[in-house]
Amino acid sequence: MKREKMLKRLKKRKEPWDIVVIGGGATGLGIAVDAASRGYATLLLEQHDFAKGTSSRSTKLVHGGVRYLQQGDISLVLEALKERGLMIQNAPHLVKNQAFIIPNYEWWDGPFYQVGLKVYDLMSGKLGIGSSKKLSKNETIGHIPTIDQKGLKGGVVYYDGQFDDARMALSLAKTARQFNGVVINYMKVTGLLKNDEGIINGLTATNLESGKSYDIEAKTVINATGVFADAVKKMDEPDVKEMIQPSQGIHLVVGKEFLPDKYAIMVPHTKDGRVMFAVPWHDKVVLGTTDTMKEKPELEPKAQEEEIDFILETAGQYLTKQPTRADVLSVFSGLRPLAKPEGDGKSTKEISRHHKVMISQSGLITIIGGKWTTYRKMAEDTVDNAILIGALPDRKCVTQTLPIYGYDKNLDITTDHLAVYGTEKYQLLELEEEEPELAEFISESLPLRKSQVVWAVRHEMARTVEDMLARRVRGLFLDAQESFRVAPEVAAIMARELEEGEAWVSNQLEAFNKLKSHYLI
Repeated sequence: MKREKMLKRLKKRKEPWDIVVIGGGATGLGIAVDAASRGYATLLLEQHDFAKGTSSRSTKLVHGGVRYLQQGDISLVLEALKERGLMIQNAPHLVKNQAFIIPNYEWWDGPFYQVGLKVYDLMSGKLGIGSSKKLSKNETIGHIPTIDQKGLKGGVVYYDGQFDDARMALSLAKTARQFNGVVINYMKVTGLLKNDEGIINGLTATNLESGKSYDIEAKTVINATGVFADAVKKMDEPDVKEMIQPSQGIHLVVGKEFLPDKYAIMVPHTKDGRVMFAVPWHDKVVLGTTDTMKEKPELEPKAQEEEIDFILETAGQYLTKQPTRADVLSVFSGLRPLAKPEGDGKSTKEISRHHKVMISQSGLITIIGGKWTTYRKMAEDTVDNAILIGALPDRKCVTQTLPIYGYDKNLDITTDHLAVYGTEKYQLLELEEEEPELAEFISESLPLRKSQVVWAVRHEMARTVEDMLARRVRGLFLDAQESFRVAPEVAAIMARELEEGEAWVSNQLEAFNKLKSHYLI
């Protein structure tokens, strides 16, 4: 997957594209996969890097949503449980089974969650991934030795999925490319083109690396920009009412000693009604999340002090060792693109996670809401609408059984840090055999080898040090201090691959260092 080749494909095309997607997060990439795999001429444009925003900043869960079941949103849970099963089935190198334990400190909690989770199991149907069961106090402690034992009555274990979100996004980009889709990062859409009747027939975009602008013809244009969907809508209708309510969720990453076994903890009720997770991920533990209403979307949101305190305090109520700020290896923040509710007064945790596909009078298709787990269904619904709007030949969706690029069910994401490359892992190892110096570690704790940096530039469209350390490998999210330490070596390797000089290295390190206040506390 090379950016130069993608740009050549864009320049060479003389006919209108069937579908042009704005936005390279989970939703946009899912749409690109669906459209390209149906045989439509598909182009995706992303203003920054793939999954730069919300899609790389999730809780890393592929789940039906136990709390939505509690809220009575049965249709969302059914849809999400089906999609969870399909993600595990279609991307086993990126998605795995994760056991969760709900600790019970009140006598009535046990029966309540036992019954609720049995319903959750039944709703999974043939795509179920494990049966929930009641645990005694001793069994709960056996599975989570670091759990706070004071007042503990027992627990309930249930199963959901876990994944690497940014690597999943990258694999979706490669899947779209596999079906002749064109996906380009650092390509900012600057305007929409319309015919004499006011119907959208294309857009303008600027290559942020070269400054070159393009007029791109399209039969349909899809706005899949998440929290930035209102900005694209305003290109179409300047006075349109805003429809996105951003909600910030932050996560703290701490060492494995806080949760040394393979089990995750799910706390369904914190003091303000939010759900709290402590989840093992890439040999670290992710604690989160918050649900804080935000006024405006941001590309690089920052955790608020009270959010950090809330997570540390709540985690301390369930772990024998209270995590402190000194224990935090990284903090990351993301904005959920929730659909604005009708009327005021709803807190963000009450706003529906259902997705909505909307079509403006000009034919602009906008998809909002949803969550990572249901990305495939969101894409299917959106492309079905695009077929009608663009008068495209009717072709059925094939993604229910479509293997995601790199599909390899013999790789274990839990124990093998190269499993996220899927079948490309073996090509990466061949590269190390050809150039043995590339097998050297840049950082053993992240872990990161020189070969991964070279591979990311040559085959994964990594253009910046941040692309590399935040999304091609997850260093910035796992251990921010270590990522800043190795950044100069990463920049030097990337500069050689990109044929850039000292000025590029200097600019990259300056830009990367500006992120320190967002990931370190």
